[in-house]
Amino acid sequence: MLSQRLFYSIALWLLLPFILLRLMWRARKQPEYLRHIGERFGFYSAQTVLPVIWLHTVSVGETRAAQNLIASLRASYPDRQILLTHTTPTGRATSEQLYGDDVLRVYLPYDYPFAVRRFLRRFKPQLGILMETEIWFNLIHACRESGTPLLLLNARMSENSARGYARFSRLTSDALGKLTAVAAQSADDAARLAGLGARNVSLTGNLKFDIEPPTAMLELGGQLREQFGSTRKVFLAASTRDGEESLLLDALQQAHISELLLVIVPRHPQRFSEVAALLEQRGLPFTRRSEIGQLPGRVVPEEIRVVLGDSMGEMFAYYAAADIAFVGGSLLPYGGQNLIEACAAGAPVVVGPHTFNFSEATRLAIAAGAALQVQNGDELVLHLQRLLSHPEELSEMRQRCAGFVASNRGATDKTLKVIEAAFFHSSTNREIS
Repeated sequence: MLSQRLFYSIALWLLLPFILLRLMWRARKQPEYLRHIGERFGFYSAQTVLPVIWLHTVSVGETRAAQNLIASLRASYPDRQILLTHTTPTGRATSEQLYGDDVLRVYLPYDYPFAVRRFLRRFKPQLGILMETEIWFNLIHACRESGTPLLLLNARMSENSARGYARFSRLTSDALGKLTAVAAQSADDAARLAGLGARNVSLTGNLKFDIEPPTAMLELGGQLREQFGSTRKVFLAASTRDGEESLLLDALQQAHISELLLVIVPRHPQRFSEVAALLEQRGLPFTRRSEIGQLPGRVVPEEIRVVLGDSMGEMFAYYAAADIAFVGGSLLPYGGQNLIEACAAGAPVVVGPHTFNFSEATRLAIAAGAALQVQNGDELVLHLQRLLSHPEELSEMRQRCAGFVASNRGATDKTLKVIEAAFFHSSTNREIS
C-alpha cells in the first residue's frame, strides 16, 4: 500500500506546475486565489493556545451546511478553538460572513506529505472533521500517524464517484479504513462508502436539512420582492453553471410569459461579468442586484426583463422573493446543487436531469411534492407556464416544501453523537497510552 500512496505523491509533484498555473488562471477572474498561497503548502501565521477542533469545509455549500454543527460544537466544547479550513476563496469568504472572529480559518494545504504534516504540527487538532466527499490520501495517513482522530461527516458518495474511487480500490480502502468514523447522508451513501472500505459507518442524514433561513434574509427577501415588483411573476435561476443560462434564455424566449421577471444568480461570482455579457449580447434589458438601489423608487422598471444577482450570501433572500426556483447545475451534467435551501425558504423547485451530487435529497423532494424534475429547458418552461397560471398548485407546493424539510431534520444531533464517541475513544486511548 505504501507504494501506491508513493506513486500518488509522485503524481502530485509532477502536477505541481499545473496546479500553480491553475491558481494563476483562476486569479484572472478571482484575484483572491493569489492570497494566502503559503497556506496551501502548510505555512501559516494563524495560531491559537486553545485545543483545536478542525473542520474542513471546502467551499460555500459545505461551509453553510456546517453552520448548525459549528454552533453546537461551540456550545458543547467552549474551551476549544474551532478551526475551519477551506479550498476556495468563496468558501473562506462565506466563513468570514457567517462566523466572523469566532473561528480561525485557513486554507487546507495541498495533499503533499510535507504540507499536511506542517499543518498538523502547527494546529495539533484534537479532532479532525472532513465534510461530504473529501478523501485526501496523504492527509488521512498523516492524521493516523499523528494520532489525530479523523471523521468523515455528512458523507456522500455518488455512483459516479464510487466507480472512480473503485479504480484505485486498494488506495481508497486503505484511506477510508483509517478514518475513525463515517457518518453518511443516506443509506445508499453508507453502502457505497462501506463497499469502498470505510469502517464504523453510520447513517445520520443530511446536515443541510437543519439549516434555518436567517430571519434577516427572509426580511430581505420581502424587500427584494417589492423591488422586483409585487405583481410580477418572479422566476429564479439559482446557482447556474456555465452553459445553463443560454439554455434557459432560449427556452424562455419561445414561451413569452407575460410579466415574467427572470432573476439569474450564477453559482460562481467570477461569472457575473460573463453572464452580463451574455445578456447584453442577446439584447435583453437587465439590471444588476447591486444597481437596484440606484433605480428610481428602488424598483425594477417593467421594461427590465432580467435581474442579475451579483451579490454573495443572499441566496435565502432570492429564494424567499421567488415564485418558483430552478436549482442549477442540473440541466447540464454538473451534478446539481443544493435544493434544500430553496425548499426551506418556501420556494417550489424545478431541477434538471443531472442531480447525482444530491440524488437522495432530490428524490425525497420530488416524492414529497416539493420539487419537479425535467429533462431540458423546453420542458422546464412548460412546467413554469403551468405553475404560474395555477397559483393554488404553487401554494400547495410551498406547503409541501415546509413538510419536506421538517420531516428530514435531526442530522445535527445524530452527528454530534458520532463526534462525542470519537472524543471519548480518543481520550480513552490517551489514558491507556
